[in-house]
Amino acid sequence: MIGSDGLPGLNDKRRKQLWWQVPFLLFLVAGTVFVARMQRDIPYQTEHGFVFGTVYNISYQSNESLKTEIEKVLSEVDGEFSMFNEKSTVSRINRGEEPELSEMFQEVYKKAVAVNADTKGAFDVTVAPLVNAWGFGFKGKKTGAEADSTSSLPTAQQVDSLLKIVGMDMLTYDAEHNLIHKKDRRTMLDFSAIAKGYGSDCVARLLRRHNVKNFMVEIGGEVVTQGISPKRLPWRIGVTKPTEDSLQTSQELQTVLNVTDRAMATSGNYRNFYYQGGRRYAHTIDPMNGYPVQHNILSATVIAADCATADAYATSFMVMGLDRVKALLAQHPELMAYIIYDGDDGQFAVWYSPSLKDKINE
Repeated sequence: MIGSDGLPGLNDKRRKQLWWQVPFLLFLVAGTVFVARMQRDIPYQTEHGFVFGTVYNISYQSNESLKTEIEKVLSEVDGEFSMFNEKSTVSRINRGEEPELSEMFQEVYKKAVAVNADTKGAFDVTVAPLVNAWGFGFKGKKTGAEADSTSSLPTAQQVDSLLKIVGMDMLTYDAEHNLIHKKDRRTMLDFSAIAKGYGSDCVARLLRRHNVKNFMVEIGGEVVTQGISPKRLPWRIGVTKPTEDSLQTSQELQTVLNVTDRAMATSGNYRNFYYQGGRRYAHTIDPMNGYPVQHNILSATVIAADCATADAYATSFMVMGLDRVKALLAQHPELMAYIIYDGDDGQFAVWYSPSLKDKINE
């Protein structure tokens, strides 16, 4: 049946409903175009600064600067997790105090416990005594690619002794009083492998509360993105080529990833290291055996829903080695990884999650 208006199979009532809907649909289209144009005219703000012993770079589309609020959030994170801030919660715990834990501290601690269990101990925030002993922590930090020839490395006996105070089982969370108890006063906490990622998450939350649709937050290489860049394109984040660079001057990229509405973190042993006795010692310490890792992974980049998760797993992957990383990722389809390692021919080799393929810009 063909109606008088040429629309097949429609009765008069249905035709009237369709014709009434046409102006409404046109109004929606016009409104969408108007909003898109208004959004396009909003400028991008850029903020730069120094926090957690590194630099931060933030780009976000907003009519006003949110720098004051951003720095307040970063100061709150620093006040919880910085080992260089004597008044921070983690510093107080390391001194043997038992401060009541904030919601922020609880959130990160619970995530650290979960990743520790999932990686079978590869991620461990109690590794601080070992990190310090090897010269990479907040006490007795070695600087530069060459260590002082008079500096001594920990002996096997010292490593074994420190391993006795390392492990998440050295901590007990007292839910009733909201405290952490240490079984041994010498146990120390180090959240450096998750704090930068969590700080990026906190800034991203702030921007979302201000209804910012498009942004990129980066703290020391740990990134959260949403929406589009000032070029009206997906955010493109580079993965640095893992060449030895203790001064952190090299910006040569291994690849570039399209990362939008996700978080990304990279961990590597190519910047924080030293040589002693002709041997190279990198800053990633295996919490299980107490020694700097020696396998062939050079850097691990992880993409996840939030940056604290990406940060923690990136560090874990540096400890685990490629075979264990692949096995764990098979159980976590929500995670993606880009791993750079030394190939059998001495050249860089790459393995990445199959789901990451369409995000790679060679």
